[in-house]
Amino acid sequence: MLELFVSGTEKNSGKTFITAGLAATMQSLGYSTCVYKPVQTGAIEKNGFIQAPDLAFIKFIDPYIKTYFSYLLKKDAVPAIAAELENTFINKENIFQDYKTIKQKYECVLTDGTMGLSTPLGEKFLEQDLVKMLDIPVLIVVYPTENSVNNTIANINQAVSAGIKIRGVIINDCPEIIQDISIKSMPKLIEKYTDTKILGIMPHIENLKNVNPNDLISNVLTGIDIESVFDVKIAKLEL
Repeated sequence: MLELFVSGTEKNSGKTFITAGLAATMQSLGYSTCVYKPVQTGAIEKNGFIQAPDLAFIKFIDPYIKTYFSYLLKKDAVPAIAAELENTFINKENIFQDYKTIKQKYECVLTDGTMGLSTPLGEKFLEQDLVKMLDIPVLIVVYPTENSVNNTIANINQAVSAGIKIRGVIINDCPEIIQDISIKSMPKLIEKYTDTKILGIMPHIENLKNVNPNDLISNVLTGIDIESVFDVKIAKLEL
């Protein structure tokens, strides 16, 4: 079974967009695939139902991908704060058991994280603690800014020190023409100051809400090293 935890370095890194693209691509390659969101904040009410916005986007990209969550919170805040405001206790054992049940049903499971590995999910429970508990490799999605170079290097080194396996980095929403020298140097700097490889660069997409799912899959296949992301040889890609 293929497992991957998708994390970011900041709130708007685009990790859910990348998660959707990876999930839809693996589904298209013949893998039964699901996306698990342990804690979803910012839930919205639509047509009388409470929806998880990140998982709703996954369904928009591919309605056949199964999605799951353990906690659904309305407050759009750090999970630990949202849970406290809604008198909800985030139990790590519940998440562990949910994940254990889910992964038995699919060939490929992507877990969509929150704002980053240092994000508090509960009392003395950070996202990096969740990753260690589930014992799955991490893919870090970053947005190309000068600050994100520093944040990415710091996040990777912190994760490695904590015993977390980093599968690689994807730079998301990259402009066609890059003027800033720091952003141009971003892949080289990350690889130089960590032992982590850049596994893909995804282009800027003007309107994510209207993105064509087939175009997204095509961008993933051309812009991301799928086999390295999942550490697997894929027969269809070898043809």
